[in-house]
Amino acid sequence: MWFVVYRVLILSKRSGAVQILSGIGFLAIAYLLSIWLELVTFNWLLEKFFSNLFLITVILFQGEIRRALAQIGSNPFLSGVTLGEEAHIIDELAKGVMQLAQKGCGALIVIEREIDLEYFIEMGTEMDATLKSETLYSIFQPHSPIHDGAVIIRGGRIYAAGCFLPLSKNPLLDKNLGTRHRAAVGLTEETDAYVFVVSEESNNVGIVHSGQLEPDLDHAQIRQAISDIFKIKIRSSDRSFA
Repeated sequence: MWFVVYRVLILSKRSGAVQILSGIGFLAIAYLLSIWLELVTFNWLLEKFFSNLFLITVILFQGEIRRALAQIGSNPFLSGVTLGEEAHIIDELAKGVMQLAQKGCGALIVIEREIDLEYFIEMGTEMDATLKSETLYSIFQPHSPIHDGAVIIRGGRIYAAGCFLPLSKNPLLDKNLGTRHRAAVGLTEETDAYVFVVSEESNNVGIVHSGQLEPDLDHAQIRQAISDIFKIKIRSSDRSFA
């Protein structure tokens, strides 16, 4: 039970649900005060609110509930991929992200992990292509018909492109963040995916996970982030960027 409570608190902290829980707690205090002060009408309104609390909770926390249920039936995101292929994926993905940033091409690159992203893949264009930096660069060229959406990487391959992601509704997000960053945050609030965001305005690269954005990554940090996702130790000789 303590573990369940702990996970709920962590999820609430990451998703900004603490403010909602605080509001419900404030209403609970107001309900007790309405009884003590004999505020009949106000007490009646609060009674109606708390009598439908279960339904209200489901509506308010639908994103968090959906994310928790998505953990059921999850699948490994790199099954069948050898260590050598994983190292190649690190090289190509890091190189592709850096090329996009240097050329000022906005991009969303999603790495699927345990939670299946089939719903978002169906809204895009399935490709199932080998992961290469050149392919990523060509997809996000302004003249490409699928450059506006996100690329989803599954099993170490470019599985789909032109995919549309849900925008975050977190009121605590920086107001200066654009639609691309809000889409990355929105997906990671609902799933365990990692998303690389390339800004076409600032040419910066950020990574998003669990609704948290880590901005302004350099090439070494990008490679380290990818290796952490794939759980591979990078050799010092592999850190150079050609």
